Amino acid sequence: MAANRRPTLADVAREVGVSAKTVSRVLNEDGPASAQTREQVLAAVAKLGFQPNLMARNIRVGGPDTTIGLVIPDLANPFFGAVARAIEDTVRERGLTLLMGSSADDPERERALTDKFLARRVSILIIVPSVGADHSHLKSHRTAGLPVIFLDRPGVGLATDSIVSSNRAGAHDGVAHLIAHGHRRIGFVGDLPVKLYTRRERLAGYRSALQEADIPYDRSLVTNAHDQQGAEAATSQLLGLADPPTALFAGNNIMALGIVAELARSKRKDVAVVAFDDVSLAEALEPALTVVAQDAEELGRAAATTALTRLDGDRTRTRTITVPTRLIVRGSGEQPAPKP
Repeated sequence: MAANRRPTLADVAREVGVSAKTVSRVLNEDGPASAQTREQVLAAVAKLGFQPNLMARNIRVGGPDTTIGLVIPDLANPFFGAVARAIEDTVRERGLTLLMGSSADDPERERALTDKFLARRVSILIIVPSVGADHSHLKSHRTAGLPVIFLDRPGVGLATDSIVSSNRAGAHDGVAHLIAHGHRRIGFVGDLPVKLYTRRERLAGYRSALQEADIPYDRSLVTNAHDQQGAEAATSQLLGLADPPTALFAGNNIMALGIVAELARSKRKDVAVVAFDDVSLAEALEPALTVVAQDAEELGRAAATTALTRLDGDRTRTRTITVPTRLIVRGSGEQPAPKP
């Protein structure tokens, strides 16, 4: 079988030495087959990385004929919604249809979702990897010509293209902005899990900005949360310290919402805030929210464009594309530090 061709039913039949009809009977469980034949067929399927062509069946019944599978961690997060829209806009020009599902940042759920997409014989697979996921099971599919793209975070166990934001540099810029306005006690509210690539990179940027300004790293100023309510609690915890922060850096847009809500509840307008990720209605807040904005549209376009290039036969070395962030100054990050 050619290295750049995806395995077919005939390939499985040839590997076992039986007819394609026999392979079909085993896979569809709709006819007699000995236990030995069944075992040999399933072993060949696993070896070759074969997936039943459900897409062909869909075509026969009038369903979509060309699709792209996109796995994201959270359908409710507007950042991933913007990324998905950019992907869809880009691939629509090629007559492709986007299918999307949420992994909830669960490796097992991600694997189940990718398996379903593979069973449909998607033309392209784009994944926002979950923490702890192993993507080595996709090697045979990628070798057979399926474009696999990691988005927002690198994957594990598979050498393929990745599209990420400049997380470390962006966080550094945001924290340096707070330092430039006199702040030396700067809290960090990051998301969970702590091994998440984006969290680790943004915390590294936070620490590098402190180090650059000769400000000691204080673990008590670093907290974590999984959702807005958790971020509110983390903010309250930081503000309750004996030596509380005068500024806060939010690790993502959800953390930012929790910080803003808690500051409003406690009527604290004296705390400066910079958030990584932009927030809907950020300009309507008082003061308006200063952010390190990711370019969600460019992330989506870059992922789709790279995938289409691979689909068209590009077999050059895999690459990581880093999309720059930009600091948007609106007011909250420019609150000066209190005079000692």
